[in-house]
Amino acid sequence: MTERYLGVLGIGEALGVSRHAVHKWRSRHPGGSGHPFPEPDVEIDGTPGWRPDRLAEIIRWRDGLPGRGTGGGRPTAARQEYLKEAAARGMDREEALRALATLGEEFPEMTEPEICAWLLGHWRG
Repeated sequence: MTERYLGVLGIGEALGVSRHAVHKWRSRHPGGSGHPFPEPDVEIDGTPGWRPDRLAEIIRWRDGLPGRGTGGGRPTAARQEYLKEAAARGMDREEALRALATLGEEFPEMTEPEICAWLLGHWRG
């Protein structure tokens, strides 16, 4: 009987992020760190694999990343400036925040202030 595992691509698809994001999470949160990414169940020729039943564990790990979950508080200066410029360009707040979240998932190596600065620089030329 063939055993099935989720690879980096499968995890990314299940979580709605790119495989690049999963690779970055693994490299930024190795075993022994304060919030290590769940270790794979198998590795074949350097390719990691996780049992499908561990997806809930990986989702809990992702939800525990710093800055995720409920909260709120005052937006950073970078976010405030980004939201102001987005509004000036006709985007409503929710649309602008969805765009920011999507870019954060696509470019996990960038902080939110870096993404805001990049967008502002792109918009302002």
